Amino acid sequence: MRRTPSRRLFAASLLVASVLAPMTAIPAAADHVVAVGRHDEDRTPPDGLGRKLTARLDKAVEKVRREAGIPGVVVGLWMPGKGNYVRATGVADTGTGEPMSTRQFIRIGSETKTFTVTALLELVDDGRIGLDDPISEYIDGVPNGDHITLRHLAGMRSGLFPYSADPDFEHDLLSDPSRSFTPEELLAYGYRHDNTFAPGTQFQYSNSNLVLLGLVIEKVSGHRLGDFIEKRVVRPARLRHTLFPEDHEFPEPHARGYTDQTLSGEVEDSTDWNPSWAWAAGQMISDLRDLRRWAKIVATGELLSPKTQAQRLKTLPIGHPGTSYGLGIFKSGGWLGHNGSIPGYETVTVYLPSKKATLVVMINTDILVGEQEPSSLVARVVTEIATPKNVYDRPVPLG
Repeated sequence: MRRTPSRRLFAASLLVASVLAPMTAIPAAADHVVAVGRHDEDRTPPDGLGRKLTARLDKAVEKVRREAGIPGVVVGLWMPGKGNYVRATGVADTGTGEPMSTRQFIRIGSETKTFTVTALLELVDDGRIGLDDPISEYIDGVPNGDHITLRHLAGMRSGLFPYSADPDFEHDLLSDPSRSFTPEELLAYGYRHDNTFAPGTQFQYSNSNLVLLGLVIEKVSGHRLGDFIEKRVVRPARLRHTLFPEDHEFPEPHARGYTDQTLSGEVEDSTDWNPSWAWAAGQMISDLRDLRRWAKIVATGELLSPKTQAQRLKTLPIGHPGTSYGLGIFKSGGWLGHNGSIPGYETVTVYLPSKKATLVVMINTDILVGEQEPSSLVARVVTEIATPKNVYDRPVPLG
């Protein structure tokens, strides 16, 4: 089984992107290119960004898709004053050859963190919690909980061991991907290990942080996390195709997802795996139109007070030039947002304030290319062409 500490599901630190290399784990699929979406606002003519630029993007995206072995790719790029680029290429199902579509739902993995942290920050605006409150004030039993604050958790600087890096967790999940986990069960895997550093002294990407924040939201609000996010985040943002599923729920239409994060190391269809193991860190589902809206809302703080949004955007270095992390949000090449990876699916949703541009990438595999996530490769080539002064160059997200 190919498993290293750098995997998205199980690892505890961020990796720098490496060179593009071919992958053959998934058979090459028939070519399908769709240039329009289901919604009027997503429609773009073939020369939406000019025929030359559009042709360059088409060629670059398809080259990455083929070389990285990605079954299907959806790219949405909206640049006010210049035009739009919306494409679906490849297949949603390698068995049937069904084409990838801009209409499909997708599991958004770690982009869930942007929703969870937004909900948390709304409670800050409500005056019900403080970012510098210790987690022990809300949740008992957290190692060093008297010194770990909500700010540390949201900024990935708590020092708590990531539960998803525990070997027993990996085995238990992959032995039964349909299993439901409770937040307490997830945290218990991480609590078996010593904390990795003193709070606030380093950066370490850890789903344990977000699971704890989810529990804080539930305790303070008196509502289940999914219900609170629906009421305070999803509805006010007018996201009509975004949800926090109960278990393996997955609305139609959706692409099949393919992963090699399996006990055997072989590629499997992970479409119906239960994402409860990621909960507040990665359980949600959305689509292209909603992610487009959400990118700007997160980056500009439409649901938060200016003071609280300013706290969110205080990004700190993570050890990779040009990339920094704030409270459930990163900055890379000037782009603000987050990406997500969950077995079978990856997404990138980012906003470029200087150009008021939005980029969304959706793919139906999480199989690494060397040490890189394929969604990051797609986002990088698109920005190299469309916004060469603002290139998305993201280390591998974990979780």
